[in-house]
Amino acid sequence: MPRAKGGFKTRRRRKEWLKKAKGFRGQINNVYKKTREQVERSLETAYVGRKQKKRDYRKLWIIRINAAARQHGMSYSVFMGALKQKGIEVDRKILSDMAINHPAEFEQLCKQVKA
Repeated sequence: MPRAKGGFKTRRRRKEWLKKAKGFRGQINNVYKKTREQVERSLETAYVGRKQKKRDYRKLWIIRINAAARQHGMSYSVFMGALKQKGIEVDRKILSDMAINHPAEFEQLCKQVKA
C-alpha cells in the first residue's frame, strides 16, 4: 500500500489556519503548529471580548447618567427608580446620549421625574 502523505485537503486545512494568522508576528504566522495554538487562543479571547464589550458599554452609560443626574440633585438609583415609577421607558443608552449631547432635554426629564 502506498504511503499517504499530506495531500490537497491537509494543505487546504493548514492554509486556512495560516490565513487566519495573517498579521501575527514571528513564527506564529508561518509555523502551522504555533499558528493553530495562537489562532485558537485568539478566537477564544475574541468571543469573551464580545461579551465584555456589552458590559463595558452598560457601565459607561450608567456612569454618564449618574454624573448628569447628580448635577440636578439626584443619584443614579433615585433617578432610575423615579423614571420607572413615572412609567417613562427610556433605555440607558439613550439617557446617556441625552446627558452628553442634549443636556437641556435631560434637564427637562429630571424636572419631570422630580415633580
